[in-house]
Amino acid sequence: MTSNRVLIGIGGGIAAYKVCEVVSALAKSGIEVRAILTDAAGEFITPLTVTTLCRHPAYTDKDFWQPTHGRPLHIELGEWAEVFVIAPLTANTLAKLAHGFADNLLTNTVLASTMPILLAPAMNTDMWEQMTVQRNWQQIQQDPRYHRVGPSSGILACDRIGKGRMAEPPEILTHIQSLLHTKGQRDLSGKRVLISAGGTREHLDPVRFIGNPSTGKMGIALAQAAMHRGAQVTLVHAPMDGRLVESVGEIGRAIAITSAAEMHQAMLEHFSQADITIMSAAVADVKPANYSQEKLPKNSLPTALPLEPVPDILAELGRLKQPHQRLIGFAAQTGDIVTPALEKMRRKKVDAIVANPIDKSDSGFGSDNNQAIFLDNQGRQLEIQPGSKLEMSHHLFDFIKNLE
Repeated sequence: MTSNRVLIGIGGGIAAYKVCEVVSALAKSGIEVRAILTDAAGEFITPLTVTTLCRHPAYTDKDFWQPTHGRPLHIELGEWAEVFVIAPLTANTLAKLAHGFADNLLTNTVLASTMPILLAPAMNTDMWEQMTVQRNWQQIQQDPRYHRVGPSSGILACDRIGKGRMAEPPEILTHIQSLLHTKGQRDLSGKRVLISAGGTREHLDPVRFIGNPSTGKMGIALAQAAMHRGAQVTLVHAPMDGRLVESVGEIGRAIAITSAAEMHQAMLEHFSQADITIMSAAVADVKPANYSQEKLPKNSLPTALPLEPVPDILAELGRLKQPHQRLIGFAAQTGDIVTPALEKMRRKKVDAIVANPIDKSDSGFGSDNNQAIFLDNQGRQLEIQPGSKLEMSHHLFDFIKNLE
């Protein structure tokens, strides 16, 4: 069988329409997708719609109860899939999973399989907050096989504003990609991971600054990968799109800063508690020597801008690092990326460094994709081919596991 096989279980809720986007995106990316619709799901979206998006017939309970010439359908599907996603997860299906009930194709497939399962709950706020629902939700999370995404807060289909909204498709897709890589293993469970992200800004006055093109996407991807692997994450980030920060989710902590000095303070404050620290931020090297509290008139701007250095955060963390800690740097380079990265790694006393080419197409600043060469202080080098920043993040954590 080929790799990357995802089974989608669709529950009966208005959020079922969002799952169509998930199915479509997976199929377009080359992942094999199969889908199960509960009877209630069929009241919201049709099997024909899902079949078309999957490029494969969708399954319903009618298929489950029909005699077959092969093996039972729930056994076949349970053995076929690498990841099982249940979205929307209704209160009814949650109760069945928490107590091991199996009365339809979806729940029988759960019990007849061992692959990781991603749960995306969706329901009215009052339903979500019921003591029985919360008890089932807490109970199901004691099983390491289950992973969760959402629910979030917002305006629900019933016009209520509150918690119970199903996670958006991009967030669900990110979790699926992580599970396909990790096979559901939480190998960073119990670890504290500190990550810096984005490009710092060094202001001349309230509206003008020295900056760089970093969007923080690499740092966000690192935070997502770490959380999906079970880590407790603290993200120190420069100004970036608020939607990116929201994707860190409720299980991570995000600290917003602007300047290199503010990032320096935040990183030092949290560094001693971190097991793994990754400096992926594009931190300024210099700042204007003089700052004006008021916007400077155009005719008052200096023709030559005096500059002064900012704190070297990575070098200071390298001096403070304890034997049990792992410190990883980034080196954004053009041309020869390895030689300057090796020099930076040795000079700043880090355990490993990511040599990142920023002069390649669809790579580096602002891109959704990236490529790199990982280098460590034991002489290892690992070239990472172009791929998504989330994929590269998982490869980096795999690399970090083997650091001495």
